[in-house]
Amino acid sequence: MTSSLQFHLPEWFVSGGITMWVLGLMSVIGLATLISKILQFARVRPKASRQADALLASLERGEIPAQQKPGRTPIDQVVLTSWNQRDMDEQSWEEDCLRRARESLDELRGGLRILEVISALAPLLGLLGTVFGMIGAFQALEQAGSQVDPAILSGGIWEALLTTAAGLTVAIPALAAFHWADRTIEVCREKLQDRLSQLKVQRRRLDQDSSAPTRDSVPSSEARIAHVS
Repeated sequence: MTSSLQFHLPEWFVSGGITMWVLGLMSVIGLATLISKILQFARVRPKASRQADALLASLERGEIPAQQKPGRTPIDQVVLTSWNQRDMDEQSWEEDCLRRARESLDELRGGLRILEVISALAPLLGLLGTVFGMIGAFQALEQAGSQVDPAILSGGIWEALLTTAAGLTVAIPALAAFHWADRTIEVCREKLQDRLSQLKVQRRRLDQDSSAPTRDSVPSSEARIAHVS
């Protein structure tokens, strides 16, 4: 089975030894992780905040919007759910907002650690495979004794360098994918923090307006004097 499998594999892959198998597995895992992140971001749209912006715009105009069902985007979900829970006391409400924000960002970060680990380990594994390959090449050169053939050394070197090239080939896309996803989540975090800060200000303003006594409910000084007299 092994000979049949090796027959269908490229010669350069087989020459790399077990390191090439490990790097090949890491490339498959990294590609699957990247595809899952692309599909996740396409579904939840981390940078979108249409419902949250509409809610804050209504509050800025002094309107109290009706209770709405949050959409799929993390910003809309956190902001609208926090607004629907505004009857809580202020300290508990703020803690609940932070908890929801952390949970939504943690869901977006899922899988990023895999890309980060692959981008860090793949070059090291490639370099390790190169070192082992160079050791084998020089051992073959030593065993040749006085009948030294430069082809032995050159062939061993290019086979050994294959693992370094493969490691970099796996690491570079993984690192680029990690930074792309990390930056997308960072933008979402900044926008979410901004929208929650605006919502906090609007909630305090509404609380102050509702707790402030109206003009008719507070007797004027003339009325109080007339009542006393």
